[in-house]
Amino acid sequence: MIFNSLTFLMFLVVVVCAYWILPRRTRLWMLFLGSITFYGFWRIEFIPLLLFSSTTDYIVAQRLHVCRKQSTRKLLLLLSLSVNLGLLFGFKYLGFFIDNVWQGLELLGIDSSPPVLNIILPLGISFYTFQTISYTIDVYRGFIKPERDYVLYSCYVMFFPQLVAGPILRAGEVISQLDQRPQFKACDLAEGLRRILFGLFLKVVLADNLAPVVDGGFSNPVEMLGALDIWTLAFLFGFQIYFDFSAYSHIAIGSARLMGIHFPENFNFPYLSVSPREFWRRWHISLSSWIRDYLYLPLAGSTVHDRSTGGLAEAVQEKQLPKRTTWALFLTWAIMGLWHGAAWAFVFWGLWHAGLIYVYRLSAPLRKKLPSAIRIGVGRPLTLGLVMLAWIPFRADGLSNVVGMLTHVVSPSAYVRMGLRENIYLVAAIVTLLVVIAKPAWVWIAPWLDSRPLLRLPLETSIYAVAISLVFIFLRPIQQFIYFQF
Repeated sequence: MIFNSLTFLMFLVVVVCAYWILPRRTRLWMLFLGSITFYGFWRIEFIPLLLFSSTTDYIVAQRLHVCRKQSTRKLLLLLSLSVNLGLLFGFKYLGFFIDNVWQGLELLGIDSSPPVLNIILPLGISFYTFQTISYTIDVYRGFIKPERDYVLYSCYVMFFPQLVAGPILRAGEVISQLDQRPQFKACDLAEGLRRILFGLFLKVVLADNLAPVVDGGFSNPVEMLGALDIWTLAFLFGFQIYFDFSAYSHIAIGSARLMGIHFPENFNFPYLSVSPREFWRRWHISLSSWIRDYLYLPLAGSTVHDRSTGGLAEAVQEKQLPKRTTWALFLTWAIMGLWHGAAWAFVFWGLWHAGLIYVYRLSAPLRKKLPSAIRIGVGRPLTLGLVMLAWIPFRADGLSNVVGMLTHVVSPSAYVRMGLRENIYLVAAIVTLLVVIAKPAWVWIAPWLDSRPLLRLPLETSIYAVAISLVFIFLRPIQQFIYFQF
C-alpha cells in the first residue's frame, strides 16, 4: 500500500475515523495492527523481521534502564547495534560486499565465480532500523526513559505515515503524542488535508510526469551527451527526486496531522539555500539530524542533540578545523552515501557533499568580508548548481558513467554538443524558474491577498479545485516513491 493509491486513501479515512472514536487502549491496538496491515500490503513475509527488530530494541532498552554496570550497558547497546546493523547489512549490503570481494580476488589473479544472491530489500528497513537505534541510544544516554507499554512503543516504531520513508522521528517527540490523544481541532484536519493534497500533487502530477523525461535522458549513452545535456538531466532529476520525496513527507505529515499528531518538517525549500550548510538544514532534515547526533558529533567528540531538527548545519564548526573533525566529516558522509544505496556511486555522492561543506568551512574568513547581497547573489546559484550535479551519482548507471558525465561538464569542448531534444531544455528551464520563484512570490502575494479577503477565497477555491482534479486524473498510473529503493 503506497500513498499515491486509492487503497491508501480509503485506509486512511477508516483509520482516522476510528482513531477519534476508540478509547485509548483500543486505539493503540488499532494503530498497531493497522500499521502492520499497511506494511503487509507490500510483502507480508517481512512483518516478522520488522517485529523482531523493534522487539529487540524494546527489550534492550528495558534492561539498559535498570542496569547500573557500565560494561554491561555497553554490551547491551552493542547487542542492539549488532542486531539492527546486522539485519541492514545482510539484506542491503551483503551482495555489494561479496561482489567487491570477488573483484578483489580477480585483481589478485584468482579466477572464481561469485555466488548468485537474490536478496529482496525489505521496504523501509533503512528507516525503521535507524529509528529503533535512536531509541536505544537515547535510553542509553539518559535522554529518555524506556516505554514499558509494548503496544505504545510499537506504534512509535511502526506508525504507518512514516514507517516506510520517514521522517525519522525521535521517541521523545512522538510517544507522548500517541499516548494521550490530543483534543480534536478543525485546523489540524484542514492542515492535514491540505498537506496530503499538496503531497499528492507533487508526486502524481509533477514527479511522475518528470520521470519519463528523466529516464529517457539518462538512457542515452554518455558519449552522445554534451555538457548542457548533463546539466539539464541533473536539474531535471534533482527536481524529480525533490518533488517525489518531499511529496512523501508532506503526505506523512498530513496523515499524522489528521490525528492531531505533529511531525517536524522534513523539507524547507532546500534549493533556495545559499550554502551547502544551509542546504542540509533544509533537505531531509530528520536524516541529517540523525546523522549529526548518532554519527558525526560522536566521531568528532562534540556534544550531541536530542531533537530531529536543525540538520547537519548545527554541527558545523567554522573557527577551527581539527583533524578529528575533518575525518569525522568525510567518514560520516561516506557512510551517509552508503546508507542511500549499496554502490560506490552513492559513496561518491556522500564525499562530494563532504567536500562542499569542507570548502565552505575553509572559505569562511573570505565570505565574512563580503556584503550579504554578494553572498546571497553568488551563493544561491552556486549552491544550486553544485547540489544538482551531485544528483548524477544517484541516477546514472554505475560509477564509470558518473565519472564520464562529470568529465563532460568540465570539458569546454563538450559544451558545443547537444544530444537531447530541445523540449527537454525548455522543461528544465520552466521547472527551475518555478521552483526558484515559488517561495519569494508567495511571500509577496500572501500579504496582498490577506488584505483582500473577497479575492482570496475564490482564488484559493479555484487552486484547490484544479489541484484535486489533476491529482485524480494522474492518480491512476501508480508509481512507487523513489526513496523506497533506499
